[in-house]
Amino acid sequence: MPLASSSGAVPPSARVPAGLVDRVIRPYLERCAAGFPAIALVGPRQSGKSSLARVAFPGHRALVLESPDLADAAQRDPRGLLESAMSAGATGVILDEVQRVPSLLSYLLEFIDRDPSPGRWVLTGSESLLLSERLSQSLAGRVATLDLLPLMHREIAGFPEPVAAMAASPTGAIFCGGYPAIYARTVDPSTWLGSYVGTYVERDVRRVLNVGDLAAFQRFLALCAGRTGQLLNSASLAADAGISHPTARSWLSVLEATFIIRLLPAWHGNVRKRLVKAPRLHFVDTGLACYLLGLRSPQHVQDHPLRGALFESWVVGEAMKAQAALGERGRLFHWRDSKGSEADLVVDVGGRMTVIEVKSGRTYQGEWMRGVRSVVASMPDPAVVTGKVVFGGDPGDPAAGLDGVSWRDAGALVMSALGGG
Repeated sequence: MPLASSSGAVPPSARVPAGLVDRVIRPYLERCAAGFPAIALVGPRQSGKSSLARVAFPGHRALVLESPDLADAAQRDPRGLLESAMSAGATGVILDEVQRVPSLLSYLLEFIDRDPSPGRWVLTGSESLLLSERLSQSLAGRVATLDLLPLMHREIAGFPEPVAAMAASPTGAIFCGGYPAIYARTVDPSTWLGSYVGTYVERDVRRVLNVGDLAAFQRFLALCAGRTGQLLNSASLAADAGISHPTARSWLSVLEATFIIRLLPAWHGNVRKRLVKAPRLHFVDTGLACYLLGLRSPQHVQDHPLRGALFESWVVGEAMKAQAALGERGRLFHWRDSKGSEADLVVDVGGRMTVIEVKSGRTYQGEWMRGVRSVVASMPDPAVVTGKVVFGGDPGDPAAGLDGVSWRDAGALVMSALGGG
C-alpha cells in the first residue's frame, strides 16, 4: 500500500522505495523516533500504517500480530517472542496491529527499560481507545502516539496520472475518499469500500463491542452517514435506529475508537460550556460515507441533497489530517451561538483563531464572508481572529481575493493556521 506525497509531486528520495510516495506526517514521526524509545502509529484499518512504518524504519524487523501463529506465540511466550525479535540483527522491531495481543505491551516495558534507545520499537494499531488505554497504563512516558488517517488531497496528488485524476474534482475527492488501496490498486471505490465495511463490521465491531445484531449496527452506521456534517442528536439517532439511547452512545464511541467518525466539539471561551454544547458528527472518510449512502459515482454526489454536508466533512477531514500530521490534538472546533451565527470550522492555537466557512459552490461569492465576519465579531478578541471561506472552485478565482481558499488548499490552510507552514 503506497504512501502519499506531502506536496503535489512525488519527492525524490533514496529512502522511499520505488512505487511508494511519502506521507505528510513522516517528518513528525521521525522527530518522535529521535526522542522516544517507542512510537505508536494508530489509525483506521488500511490507512497505510504498516507501509509508513516499514519505509520510515527500513532496518526494523516486522512482526504482524494478525498472523494467528505470531499472535499465539505472543500470548504463550511474550518474552521469548520479543527476545528473538531483537536478537535477529535488526535495528528495531515493528509490532504490527499490536491491539491483537494487548498483553504484550506489559512485557515490552521490560525491554524498553533495559535499552531505552530512541525509535527501537514501533507499534501500529487500529483501535485508538483500547490501544491508548493499554499504552498509557504500560508505557507511560516511553511512547509517542501518532494518528495516521487516510490520505490528504495533497498526498493523493503525489500518485501518477491517471490515478490522481480520480480525486481531481471536489465530487471525485468526496466520492473516492482517501484510503490508499483505492489509488494503489486503481479499483472502483464502491467495490473496495463495500469489502471494507463488511470486514469492519464482521471483525472489528464483533471484537470491540460484541454486537449481537449486526444488521442493526449496519443500519445505525448508515444513519450516521446521513448525518455527517450535522449537529449530533444521539437521542434522535437512537430513535431512528430503533435502539436505546445508551446503546447509541456506546456505538458512537466505538465508531470514534475505530476512526470511522469524529465528533467536532463546539468552541466556547468557557471550557466547561464546550463540553455541554452539541458536537458535529463528521465521517473521517467521505468515500465511506458515500458508500453507506448508496452513492456509486461522483455524479451521484453532485446530484445528492447532502452534497454540501459531504463537502463540509471532506474539508473537516483535511483539517483533522493536517492536525494529526503536526502531532496536534484538540485544536479544531465548530461555532454556534445563541444568535444563530455559525462557522463550520474553528482552528484555535493559543487563543489565535482561524474561522472557516465551507461552501461547495465552484464560483466564489463575496456574500459568503458575511457570516464569517459575524462570527469573528462575536469572538472575545476579534483582533486575533482570521476569517476564511473554503469553496469548491480551483485556485485563481479573482473574486476570492484573500478571503477565499480553494478546496485543494484546505489542508494547507489548516496546517498554516496550526503553525506548520
